[in-house]
Amino acid sequence: MGGEQKGRARKQKGSDMTQATASIHEGCIVSNSRCSRRRIVLTSLEVRRLTHYLVPVFRSGATKRVDHVVFDCVFVLAVLAAGPQSFAQSKTPAHAKSSANAKAASDDAAAGSAYQRGLAAVQEGNLTAARTAFEQAVKFSPKNPDYQNALAELMLRQGDADTAIAHFRIVTHLAPDAALPHADLGNALASKGALEEAELELTEALKLAPQQPEIYRQLARVLSLRGKTDAAIEEIKGALALAPDRPELHDDLGVLLVQKSQFAEGEKEFRNALSLDSQYEPAMFHLGVGLLRAGDNDGASALLTQATLANPKDGLAFYYLGTALEAKHDTTEALQAYQQAAQLVPDMVPLQTKLGLLLQRAGDPESAAIAFRKVVQLTPNDPEAYNNLGLALMQHGEAPAAVEAFRQALKLRPADAAIRGNLAVTLIQQSDFDAAIEQLHEALQLAPGNASLHYDLALALKLKDNLSGAIAEFQRAIQLDPTLVDAYYSLGVTLWQKGDFPAAAEQLRHAVQTKPDYAEAFYTLGTVLKQMNQLPDAAHALREAIRLQPDFMGAHTTLAAVLRQMGDVAGAEAESRIGEQLSKQKTNMQAATFSMNSGNRLLNAGDIDGAISQFRNSVKLAPDYALAHRQLAIALSRKGEATEAAQEFKKAAELDPRLKTPTP
Repeated sequence: MGGEQKGRARKQKGSDMTQATASIHEGCIVSNSRCSRRRIVLTSLEVRRLTHYLVPVFRSGATKRVDHVVFDCVFVLAVLAAGPQSFAQSKTPAHAKSSANAKAASDDAAAGSAYQRGLAAVQEGNLTAARTAFEQAVKFSPKNPDYQNALAELMLRQGDADTAIAHFRIVTHLAPDAALPHADLGNALASKGALEEAELELTEALKLAPQQPEIYRQLARVLSLRGKTDAAIEEIKGALALAPDRPELHDDLGVLLVQKSQFAEGEKEFRNALSLDSQYEPAMFHLGVGLLRAGDNDGASALLTQATLANPKDGLAFYYLGTALEAKHDTTEALQAYQQAAQLVPDMVPLQTKLGLLLQRAGDPESAAIAFRKVVQLTPNDPEAYNNLGLALMQHGEAPAAVEAFRQALKLRPADAAIRGNLAVTLIQQSDFDAAIEQLHEALQLAPGNASLHYDLALALKLKDNLSGAIAEFQRAIQLDPTLVDAYYSLGVTLWQKGDFPAAAEQLRHAVQTKPDYAEAFYTLGTVLKQMNQLPDAAHALREAIRLQPDFMGAHTTLAAVLRQMGDVAGAEAESRIGEQLSKQKTNMQAATFSMNSGNRLLNAGDIDGAISQFRNSVKLAPDYALAHRQLAIALSRKGEATEAAQEFKKAAELDPRLKTPTP
């Protein structure tokens, strides 16, 4: 659009001084892609003889990079001495007139002094002192728009939007033809959600200053928030007609076009922004998200990585980077991205949910539960949040807490058969079979065709020694879902317990046919065939179990017994020796786990030497126990043994790449 360039009739108001002020301010508006950075703008709004001095003041310690340069545009106003003025004759006594003039002059002097103190405090970064000074200036001279505007800007910067809005309204009444007070009032109203009134104020500002691209941009954002995307696009185009070399305007236009599902056009604008400024982080972010949406995970992860490097505080960039990496099945890097995002935007529900689910899949249910607890805190009325928490707690072995989470989910959604089934499985873990059976019957009333629910009910009945009922439910589960391999396996085990060996072997064969890498099923099939005296078939099944799981101690010892019955003494002795070695390793691992748990308790109690002793014993018993090496490294670090600690951290990471060295 672009103001008068495209035929838009913008009513021109105000004096030449007002327009000059607007032109000066164009360079003082700083904004950052998705969230504008407020700035202090202290401008003369009075139409009188003023001299303006522009003093850019960088805040101490501010990071000076593109998109994050924050500065205060401080206009130090030097009011030139006014010439002689003629006053109308009055019947007021001379001494009274003199007294009134003296008081007015005193108030003006006090206001001006307070105002100057406020400017100095802003330069020093002392906003509290600046506010006190500006409030004093307004008290002495309430009709001075400069003082009102300075106070309003400062209040808005401090987050006191309501009071700022009141002062901005005063400024617009004192200086109705000045554009920037209307723009500031519009932005303040938008920050409070008063979008309709914000639109009116920004429209008025644009009428007064049609050459200001930033006002077009601010109006476009308000229109976008109101769902007026087409109108917002026209306003951004108007801004671009005035300032075609500003990358943030191309980026804004790209975002609006994507909102209209004009993805190709949006991508073009993001690339235009980057052609103007290759380090403009918002465009990197938006283009990366666009590529992710289009399925270009490699391109998306590359751009989003650049975005996180350009702005390490952009939590959303880390979140979408994690999403792209997860889509590439790079679980380790995706977890790191999600965890970094969670530090920056901890209250983002989709982020915490994705983090929790990925932690579960990575085998860390304890950390997953922490993420899901955050989701529950943020969305206490979401049954899925409680369900996810319950699953993580159940996976971590915290059955009582899991039961409570599932019950809370059912309060919110009582007709959810899946959540009721999860509760039942947890009750089975607690050996509360009657309560589990009750929940499963209720769940099956809601979803009678759910094979998994029939399978879970069969398990509960089996554990209650109701084998006939369990067999019927296993068969029903298989009928509903012939691919449910665990149903074949559990049915085979149940039939074996009943003494029906041929039927058991048949179901176990179905299990290994459905899942050819099912080592446990091959082992159980070999055991059943041994009892049926079908020794060659038993040996074959047991060897298959060992091929799939070489450290399967029970398969080795059972195979040794079968070979001995078959007369293969050497083979039997070989398998027996392997079984004995595996048994010793298992015993050592149990002892190593005990030592490590003991070490953890000592470490938590502050007994570092005692903890180190226990961790060393754990590592000696199980040299490949990665977690024991890591805990030993932590204890050594606390004692100051940095070199050995580094070696242990390295060993732990070699054994288990998920165990990263902690950041100091």
